[in-house]
Parts: sequence; structure tokens; C-alpha cells
Amino acid sequence: MPDDLKVVDITDLAKKLNAIAQTGLTYARDVFDRERYEALQQMAVELIGSRFDIDAKTWNHVSEIGYATPKTDVRAFILREGKVLMVREADDGLWSLPGGWADVGDTPSIAVSREVKEETGLSVKVTKLLGVWDRNLHGHPPYPWHVYKLIFLCEEIGGSLALSHESTDIGFFDINELPDLSLTRIVPEQIKVSMDIATSDRPTWFD
Repeated sequence: MPDDLKVVDITDLAKKLNAIAQTGLTYARDVFDRERYEALQQMAVELIGSRFDIDAKTWNHVSEIGYATPKTDVRAFILREGKVLMVREADDGLWSLPGGWADVGDTPSIAVSREVKEETGLSVKVTKLLGVWDRNLHGHPPYPWHVYKLIFLCEEIGGSLALSHESTDIGFFDINELPDLSLTRIVPEQIKVSMDIATSDRPTWFD
């Protein structure tokens, strides 16, 4: 293959096409323009469907309106005696930092505190933003949506460890002896960089 030919990432292309169509449908007033954007959105659905088990009906149920922006995932970095708290996810049996999607109306700190309480039983105080990670850039498996991951340093202030319907196990781990990770949620680089920032004067990671 010639050096000047770039391999196209179908998932990335589909996400960009859908974002263009979503934004276009938000602002277009001409009926013919809307038809063009709807056709473009259908192409994005078909491309996404070629990589994921998502049909048009499901896509329409989860798709958004308005100007297209990345989704926000929040994760908590909680240390106890130098080890980081992790939860085993019920849906894939693999491990991640506590967290999940930020809900509309929540501040990021409220969102991550709520997720920690729901998944682990602990009450926490957010003390520092450790990183803002673009999910596309750090080795996560392909995903239909563009996601920014916010990782916060959190301090325990109460509660006790308890399982939830979202987690099947909880534990503190040495970052050099991590369990099998749920790579769709977290990758080793993010944990190691977060530990470095949490225990030094290194500035917040971004991108």
C-alpha cells in the first residue's frame, strides 16, 4: 500500500457522519436539506450496524437531537494504603474504576460521587481532576459514540464497601498487579497515569 494512502476507520467515519447529520437536522429548515441529512444519518446507521449489533430501530431509540457532542464518562480514583479501588462489572465480569455516564443536570463531581456510592457503598469527596481522556486515542475497543472520560481523585468520607447490581466484586489493587480490565471502560495507561498524577505535582492529563 502506498505510504500516502490512509486506512479508513469505519467506526470513526460512521460517528463523524452521524454527528454531521445530527447537527444538520438540528439547524436545517429546508425540506430538501433535511432529506439529505436523514439520508446521511441512515448511511451512518448502516456503517455502525456493520461493526456493532445495532439496528436502525435501536439506533433511533438511543440517538440524540441537537448539536452533536461527545458523551461524558466519569471515573473515580480512590486510594487506600497505596492501592486503587476497582469493581468487577456485572455485564462482562472484568474490572474497572467505579463510575459511569454523567447524567444531565449533574455536575461532574456529583455524577462521580453518585456512581461510587451506587457501585461500592462508599461516600467520597472529589479532590482533584486527574485527567480528561479522549476514548478514541488510547486503545479502547471500537465504540459507536465519541466519549470523553473524566477521572477524578476521590477521598473516602464514609460508608462501607458493598456490592450492587452493577458490580459482582470490589477490591483494592496494586497498580502493578491489576486484574483483567474491562477495556471498554478503562485501560492500564489511564490507571498508571492517574496514579502518577495523584501522588505527585504532575498536572492534569488531557487528550
